[in-house]
Amino acid sequence: MPAGIVSTTGVGGLTLGGGLGHLTRKYGLTIDSLVAADVVLADGRVVVARADQHADLFWALRGGGGNFGVVTSFLFTGRPVRQVVAGPMFWRIDDAPAVMRWYRDFIRTAPDDLNGFFAFLGVPPGPPFPEALHKQTVCGIVWCYTGPPDRADAMFAPARAVAPPVFEFVGPMPYPVMQGLFDAILPPGLQWYWRADFVEELSDEAIARHVEHGARLPSWRSTMHLYPVNGRRRASARATRRGLSPRELGRGHRRRGRRSRQRGSHHLLVQAVLGGRAPVLGRRRYVNFMMDEGQERIRATYGPNYARLAQVKATYDPENVFRVNQNIAPAA
Repeated sequence: MPAGIVSTTGVGGLTLGGGLGHLTRKYGLTIDSLVAADVVLADGRVVVARADQHADLFWALRGGGGNFGVVTSFLFTGRPVRQVVAGPMFWRIDDAPAVMRWYRDFIRTAPDDLNGFFAFLGVPPGPPFPEALHKQTVCGIVWCYTGPPDRADAMFAPARAVAPPVFEFVGPMPYPVMQGLFDAILPPGLQWYWRADFVEELSDEAIARHVEHGARLPSWRSTMHLYPVNGRRRASARATRRGLSPRELGRGHRRRGRRSRQRGSHHLLVQAVLGGRAPVLGRRRYVNFMMDEGQERIRATYGPNYARLAQVKATYDPENVFRVNQNIAPAA
């Protein structure tokens, strides 16, 4: 099932906030595979939420975060995905405008079997990446293709034709290998700061802003991602919003001497991209990548669904016990 970008992503937070992953264009969000959930409510009751049982709670859980109770187990529908053709493809940072413009047009009509998220990143300093590229800022696309393997070369040929990649590690592999491909460079213990918006249109102005900020990432662990949520997602549940979801991350380091300085530079980058100086982005954000951004932003994120979510909250948690989150207050 669609289950995050790295294998260490926790199933609870991922699912309750929507759940983006390498299979999203094929099979939707993680919540689109959710069949049932066991939930401990604020009053201590344990209920099963599913389409025909506590249906209002089941609807709210799929994107409403930890607002309604503690989910102790999930039941999902699995998919027959075994081998994929997948991996990263990198280009020089100077090629970013051309690659982004091509990606914008390509991903709109790409087959649902093909998922690829765009990224600005620093090349990790280790294998399989060439030493000459270590820590250089590049742009890239991380692909995951679930279609017939004999069609993979034709599928990736247009990307290679935009500009010559400086590195690629695209090939057949078991899906769990793809899911864990970046685990080694994202170990536990790092500090994180991230925010994200949903956008319907990746305009030329938006591309220019991304290139401007993506070219000056403060460390090789800092990244800017664009996740496509079209394809199968067009028919998915409406707990979150469709479009291109840009993720802006600042990742601190554990070394005490540099931590506070680098943390500040990461915060400034994220705020510059998603603050008042970036009017090309949207008002809605992906719940799993939201920081403490205030109640107005939460209401804007859920849009017309917010009123219904507040009613469900009033039914299952009228005292707002579950409030240390992107909080949905119970309706009066």
